Amino acid sequence: MADSDPPADGPPAEAFAGLFRVTETDVDGGQLRYYGEPLVDGRRLERCLWPLFRDQGYEVRLTSESNSEKDPFTGIEIDRTRHVLVATPHSTGIDGIPWKNVVFALLTILSTLVAGARWYGTIDTVGDAFLDPMAVLAGWPFALAVLSILGVHELGHYALSRYHGVDASLPYFIPLPNVIGTMGAVISMRGRMPSRKTLFDIGVAGPLAGLIVACIVTLVGLGLPPVPTPAIPIEFNYPLLVQWLADLTGQPIEYPAGMSVNPVVFAGWVGMFVTFLNLIPVGQLDGGHLVRAMVGERQATVGALVPAALFGLAAYLYYVQQAAFNAVFLWVFWGVFTMAFAYAGPATPIYDDALDTKRVLLGFVTFGLGILCFTPVPFELAL
Repeated sequence: MADSDPPADGPPAEAFAGLFRVTETDVDGGQLRYYGEPLVDGRRLERCLWPLFRDQGYEVRLTSESNSEKDPFTGIEIDRTRHVLVATPHSTGIDGIPWKNVVFALLTILSTLVAGARWYGTIDTVGDAFLDPMAVLAGWPFALAVLSILGVHELGHYALSRYHGVDASLPYFIPLPNVIGTMGAVISMRGRMPSRKTLFDIGVAGPLAGLIVACIVTLVGLGLPPVPTPAIPIEFNYPLLVQWLADLTGQPIEYPAGMSVNPVVFAGWVGMFVTFLNLIPVGQLDGGHLVRAMVGERQATVGALVPAALFGLAAYLYYVQQAAFNAVFLWVFWGVFTMAFAYAGPATPIYDDALDTKRVLLGFVTFGLGILCFTPVPFELAL
């Protein structure tokens, strides 16, 4: 449309005339676009317009875009920036069969079966899986344990997203032919966060749900018989939480040479390590969402300190502990990784009201549990 008439099915421009002066409207791929000038601060504008658009089935965001115009007197192209309210249809349902999610899940089942078979010693390398496919099935306890932890973690996020009416995808599992068989799982948050409460609830649900399953998996694995040490040149160090669970059950986690703890315990270790990494308080990680919800915009200060802390940990391990290179490299890598996350920042809620005390306390408990999943040198290459 070349005028200020409202797009079909969208709120009329007159409904927010005192907030945003509309000069042009358009419909682009289901999105409603209102071009014009904001008459109030951008944050206030979004807070005021959010309920108006949500009532009609849209999420609204203020943004800007470049537009080239030709000067009528000189004929020179001039780049101009104009503001636009973009209203996107709001939906939390599943549209058809999520084939991409299904395919990635099946591939991850296969890759974790192969990884599990290596830990159980029925195959030695990934290539052996092609020579003896039936031997791969022996890895099912490990595969089931890992996928349960990762799946429940992401489903925790998904369930609370649906509860709060935030659009999110089903989990995407990421297959990888490594010693775990996966790079984890993620969900795509397509909707805006209405409030700090919503941001906190969605952020905390994944780590807590996944950690509960990781503890259950670890307890089950401790009760299973040990296995011959697999031909995988990696030695794992256990966090306090695994050690406490072993003490609680009276089961050992260290065995004589030639024998190792059941791989299901290693699956629990994976879940705890993933929980710790997700709770690093920066950017789009779960920990970043929790801190943003708990302390508001002061999260930026916390996020800026995280890479420095990880680089400091790497330096301490290298110069003081003289740890193996792999441990040093791990935290240097995560230091660089979190720098990118800190730059991107966490999700910004529409309504930035403070959290209630119960949620703040739950946040501190969650970070405390994350610390119990931490070990400075998670694994060592036994070469």
